[in-house]
Amino acid sequence: MAAEQADKAKDAGVLGWALSRVVGGFDALGTQLLVTGRTVLWLIRPPYRLGQFLASMDFIGVQSVFIVSLTGVFSGMVLALQTVNSLRQFGAEGVVGSVVAISLAREISPVFASLMVTARAGSAMAAELGNMRVTEQIDAIVTMGVSPTQYLLSPRLLGAVIMMPLLCILYTCVGMVGAWFVAVKGLSVDPGIFISNIEKYMLPRDFWMGELKAAVFGFLIATISCRHGFFASGGAKGVGEATTRAVVQSSVAILIANYLITSWLTEL
Repeated sequence: MAAEQADKAKDAGVLGWALSRVVGGFDALGTQLLVTGRTVLWLIRPPYRLGQFLASMDFIGVQSVFIVSLTGVFSGMVLALQTVNSLRQFGAEGVVGSVVAISLAREISPVFASLMVTARAGSAMAAELGNMRVTEQIDAIVTMGVSPTQYLLSPRLLGAVIMMPLLCILYTCVGMVGAWFVAVKGLSVDPGIFISNIEKYMLPRDFWMGELKAAVFGFLIATISCRHGFFASGGAKGVGEATTRAVVQSSVAILIANYLITSWLTEL
């Protein structure tokens, strides 16, 4: 009898834990949608925070140029190295330029650039807003009659959406430079064929697919990171946990959105 009651209590505990996780997930989703909606609405309502917007563009975009460029160069170099070695056995190494260009423009540039921005800027946004929350700076902004959503969140969202496509272009360009050096200078691919196949096979839709993805990924990075930082609690430990969740969830959201957008655009 005692063992049966213990089993029932254990089952009830497991069920309660599962239900709490489900309810917590829906609560987090609702909070995310609510904060995102308010942030978007404040973008079109005056007063417009031009200074905050420019600062966000600088922090998210300009200060990410180095890490995005470094990652892009080595991504292009590795991709060219693998592609040439794989295609050379079929005598098709001449198409390496188009293969690398399309791969970078469609997939690698938006995804990798967004992951780098998530690691650098997304984590910083979550940590900064979380620190402002636990030190009551956000409450002070409210006390002064200023909307913290408009002042803190909207400029970061707009800055991320604008700067991510530009970083994607940068990633593709430096990646192609690295690919050219490896393929032409290192593996003796004809430079004329390398360039001509890019012009022949790469289409404008390949470029715009990557740009659309980058804009969506920037939106996801800003909204998820800002939401976790904005509602952080529990002192320094809570800020650290919020930052970790922001990076993890933003990265997962990028990968999921990448598949969904690719599937949708491929069908079109």
